[in-house]
Amino acid sequence: MSCAPVAQPGRCRQPTAPSTIEPDGGGVSTAAVILAAGGGTRWTGPGHKLLADFRGRPLVAWSIEAATTAGLDELIIVGGAADLSALLPEGATLLGNDGWESGQAGSVQVALAHAARVGHGAIVLGLADTPMVPASAWRSVADNPGDLVTATFGGERRPPVKVAQRLWPELPVSGDGGARSLLAGRPSLVVEVACEGQAIDIDTVEDLDRWS
Repeated sequence: MSCAPVAQPGRCRQPTAPSTIEPDGGGVSTAAVILAAGGGTRWTGPGHKLLADFRGRPLVAWSIEAATTAGLDELIIVGGAADLSALLPEGATLLGNDGWESGQAGSVQVALAHAARVGHGAIVLGLADTPMVPASAWRSVADNPGDLVTATFGGERRPPVKVAQRLWPELPVSGDGGARSLLAGRPSLVVEVACEGQAIDIDTVEDLDRWS
């Protein structure tokens, strides 16, 4: 997979193993965050959608593999409605969001609290139900030197989104928004990185059947 930075120069390199990654330029530590707490309200199939079979393994396993392969300084998974403990890679951090029914912003805040506590300088936010977002998208967004960096797929802004520490207070504290409001409110800071792959959300049984 390859990615091409847009609007600001950046590096696009193939993902490397987590054990070989040094903090990004200037010693900034960057964490990958997978938001995986929601209940999947549009899902009508058995069990939780993140555990449904997609191309031979649980749906969420694809996002976990991509973020792991990207090799950032830490992988943080924010869970809630589904038990994801059996899918946790070695070295990853699983955080619980007991208030997952209140919206995605709560999961972002759970991740930020942990990231601040351990000293990360940036986070890259991604979704658990976008199995066709490749590791190269995570890595290229993280590698770009901008403070607010979003992947684009076919010209559309979609996660993963990198947010530098100085912008964390501007992320929503309630509701179902992640980084969208920040991207809209800080247009002069936004750097777009065009990536291969598809940012398809798997929300319904029909979505799962269509893309499997």
